[in-house]
Amino acid sequence: MDTAGFTNLLTRPGPYATVLADVSQDSENAAHAKELRVRAACEELSAQGAPPDVVAQVSERLEANVRLPAPVARVVVATPEGIAYDEVAVAEVPSQVATWDALPDLGSWIAARDSSVSFVLVLVDHAGGEISLWDSGTPRPTSTTTVDGDELEHVHKVQDDVGWAAYRMQQTTDNVWRHNADKVADEVIGLVRDHGHELVLVGGDPTSLSRLKDVLADQPIEVVELESGQRADDGGEEALHDAIRSALMDRVVRRRTALVRRLEEAWGRGERAATGVRDVADAFVTGRVETLLIDPEALAGRTLDPADHPGLTFGEAPVSGPVEASEALIAAAVLTDAEICVLPASVLGDAPVAALLRWA
Repeated sequence: MDTAGFTNLLTRPGPYATVLADVSQDSENAAHAKELRVRAACEELSAQGAPPDVVAQVSERLEANVRLPAPVARVVVATPEGIAYDEVAVAEVPSQVATWDALPDLGSWIAARDSSVSFVLVLVDHAGGEISLWDSGTPRPTSTTTVDGDELEHVHKVQDDVGWAAYRMQQTTDNVWRHNADKVADEVIGLVRDHGHELVLVGGDPTSLSRLKDVLADQPIEVVELESGQRADDGGEEALHDAIRSALMDRVVRRRTALVRRLEEAWGRGERAATGVRDVADAFVTGRVETLLIDPEALAGRTLDPADHPGLTFGEAPVSGPVEASEALIAAAVLTDAEICVLPASVLGDAPVAALLRWA
């Protein structure tokens, strides 16, 4: 998971109230259940010493109606200065979080979001295409762009005809198809450049799709052709969504498998890896952590004392004395632009945390 979205969070001095809750509200019973969950979370914050105005701000955010299909998770982080972070995603909340502490408690939220992937979806045909930007943790695209091709009167080939006139018409049609696919590709390249997406899922008419993939081949992106998916509304929407889910799951599995393989290779060489809370914290002091590999459940209850790691700081948060190790290591990852991946301790050498390092 890219931690860039959390960067501004640690510019606040803290302490931090963190609540992760299921805010699904798509039925009368669900609305009442949500009300009870929000009340319980806020009571827990108060019991831990959070000021009433901080609790009130968190409660107001959590009570707001989120018009999305269940399950819906919401994380809210607040300080005495106000709301510092607020995000919603389509995700399960196995265990509600409500903490008032020196650092944000983001482990469970990261675990819920780590399998989400930002991607570009492109459905192309002879007449143009539809391009949408997605985050797999949300049920709808963040934006959609329609590309209308040129000279639409030529998009259909002549059927069962011969002769020079028919050949000329077919050549013209082929050129229009290629031109329209190129227009779609140009729009995709611009969106990728502006938004930084690395994964592009493509589907549609085979001829236009082939041209689109050829044009995108030189771009620094991964292009995956979907097993199903047409631009027209032909009743295939469910098949398209299934194809997208399959492609995204394959991407997540490949990413995690590659990270485990890199960790095992680093162990084999005896370099560029750190294992365990102490070694990983020391690696953060020198800014060497490239990717933090963490099992939040296995790390629960472990503490870290910054005094044992001179130079380990947490932005504007004045931390003194032992703190939750998961909170400290995640904060360190955010402040050093390290990525975070949630993996079970069983693949981390039975340690609750490990790290791939930028240099030995």
